[in-house]
Amino acid sequence: MFKNIFGRIFAAWMLLMFAVTMLVIFIPVWIISFWPEPRKTKGFLAIGRIWMKVYMPLIGCPVRKKGMEYFAPGQTYVVVCNHNSLIDVPVTSAEIPGINKTLAKASMGKIPLFGVLYRIGGILVDRSSEASRKQSIIDMKHALSLGIHILLYPEGTRNRTDQPLKDFYDGAFALAIDTQTPLMPSLLFHTKKILPVGKKFYAWPHHIAFHFLPPLPTTGLTKDDLPAFKEKVFRLMWDYYLANNTK
Repeated sequence: MFKNIFGRIFAAWMLLMFAVTMLVIFIPVWIISFWPEPRKTKGFLAIGRIWMKVYMPLIGCPVRKKGMEYFAPGQTYVVVCNHNSLIDVPVTSAEIPGINKTLAKASMGKIPLFGVLYRIGGILVDRSSEASRKQSIIDMKHALSLGIHILLYPEGTRNRTDQPLKDFYDGAFALAIDTQTPLMPSLLFHTKKILPVGKKFYAWPHHIAFHFLPPLPTTGLTKDDLPAFKEKVFRLMWDYYLANNTK
């Protein structure tokens, strides 16, 4: 009973601190939203990283990173990551070095105040619209051409199962192959412990581990190589998750 009560108090604390800290950064972020790319995303992330460095320890969820040395100076990557909870997006966006964007639901960009953050930090897509999906691919390719990393969650949605990963969709791997951009696997650990599946308005403090794996080259790969490439990345991430989930 004590844990359930504390979990709900902690969830309220998380939401309160998120709202308060977001209001502090909102005005400078809103001003930055009028800048051109990639200056706009770079400025947004500079503020966002300071925001998360304050917010995450404040809620008892400090982030520990591993594998930062795999990011070569001047190289752009398609970064793929597992997806377990709502807290994944701010953590990954703030902790990937350099400028990065992620694919986000168009509906998130319509939320008052919060939507501004999504419109800058994300490439918005309405998955029910074929035209929107095609445009999102064009936008991601353009971002890569500007030296902006693209962060994608190949599981598509949050993993609510008890398995390390859900099956991957093709999109991230097709993007990496089409643009001949190296693909970097990454894994988040413990975010499902912070926001457990099936519990409403409940959270629990826990550190987060964010590990980057060595990038995989795509030079010379074609769409015919996509299934094998996707399976290779899936197996690498699955095995790494099982070996490191307790750390």
